[in-house]
Amino acid sequence: MAHRALVIAMLPAIGLRVLAVLGFPPALLFYGDSFAFLREELSPGTSRPSGYSLFLALLRPAHSLTLVTVLQHLLGLALAVAVYALLRRRGLPGWGATLLVTPLLFDEFLVLLEHMIMADAVFVVLVTGAIVLIVWRVSPATAAIGGLLLGLAGITRTVGLPLLILTAAYLLIRRHGWRPLLALLVAGAIPLGAYATWTKVEKGKFALTEADGNFLWSRTMSFADCAVIKPPERLAVLCPTMPVAERPYPPHWLWESFSPLLKVPGAANRNKLAGEFAREAILAQPGAYLGSVATDLGQLLRWERTGVSEKTPYKLPAAERPLTESVRGVAESYEQGPAATRVVEPFAGWLRAYQRFGYVPFPLLMLALGGALVTAPVRRRWDALLPGVAALALVVSPPFLAAFDVRYVIPAIPLVFLSLGLALAARSPSRREPAEPEREALNVG
Repeated sequence: MAHRALVIAMLPAIGLRVLAVLGFPPALLFYGDSFAFLREELSPGTSRPSGYSLFLALLRPAHSLTLVTVLQHLLGLALAVAVYALLRRRGLPGWGATLLVTPLLFDEFLVLLEHMIMADAVFVVLVTGAIVLIVWRVSPATAAIGGLLLGLAGITRTVGLPLLILTAAYLLIRRHGWRPLLALLVAGAIPLGAYATWTKVEKGKFALTEADGNFLWSRTMSFADCAVIKPPERLAVLCPTMPVAERPYPPHWLWESFSPLLKVPGAANRNKLAGEFAREAILAQPGAYLGSVATDLGQLLRWERTGVSEKTPYKLPAAERPLTESVRGVAESYEQGPAATRVVEPFAGWLRAYQRFGYVPFPLLMLALGGALVTAPVRRRWDALLPGVAALALVVSPPFLAAFDVRYVIPAIPLVFLSLGLALAARSPSRREPAEPEREALNVG
């Protein structure tokens, strides 16, 4: 059987996802993002786009968080099959293509995100699916579908926005013609424009969120010194009072009661002033800004993702955690019943044990990415650069715009191994069909 290796690998991968469904019903909930996504009243998000909320709304009539997680698990498995199929198309043997999709099948964090009510699993599928489709064969049709998927990714997580531009640049540089390029951009603009128009109607501002300035401001809290920045009086309220050495990690400045950001009234006004302060801080202290970014990126050299004693929302729970009164109604309205995550042994314990070792360490992931980006031009496998550069953008941009988070690196995993596989492929993609005028000229000749 030509695909025996993949079939053998799929069976335990399915088993891991069955353990998640049996061990942690109905779903893993991330405080408090999950409940913002689950709210029945649909509206453009203030701190994050609501694309995932629209996905959940489509499934709401079933009133089943289990259905949501099972569907996300199936999408994750289907994505691995799609990457495998593309690598086989490029000439890799079955065992080689299977080896390269193993991280997609077995990385514990991908399994965790698929089982969580969060936008990340859907975002991974949209981004990687779009790039697989475009690399498979460039045509106006595939470019349009790919552009639509990237546009949907952009309203699911804003970090996906640059990927549409990167893909357009790829089509332009590789000279695939104006039709695929136009199809990509127009299709990508449809969900982005529709969502921004919705925001304009609801909130009076043509935008995807009202928090880009807030996040960039929180980034500057790692180093900002108002004695150096000398901000104008209207921005001085956003100056931190804590000594740099005592300041918490940037995300805490967005939500905690000590944050001066909370002193500024109005979401739009707060975001505007925060963005202005952040730009002043970066221009006044560029070295400190880059130093903070470099410190965050240094965490990619850490072998273990989460320490045994480390407190993190990304560990599978060992005990049930009751929902607080402030969010219980939201979750139970969606589920039409109890919605708190239950811990069912022994299945939960088996998956918790697997979580301690079942992942690709970030240093190896970065080594694979670097290898792909170096090998691709050497072997003239230019299509490998699209997923490689997209993965690099996903990994590098959060520390510049907000902060490092383990969760932000995970969407790069499928792209890294897709890029590596294409760089090692036995053959380059076949040359595209000549355009209609070119065919006519050939026929005349």
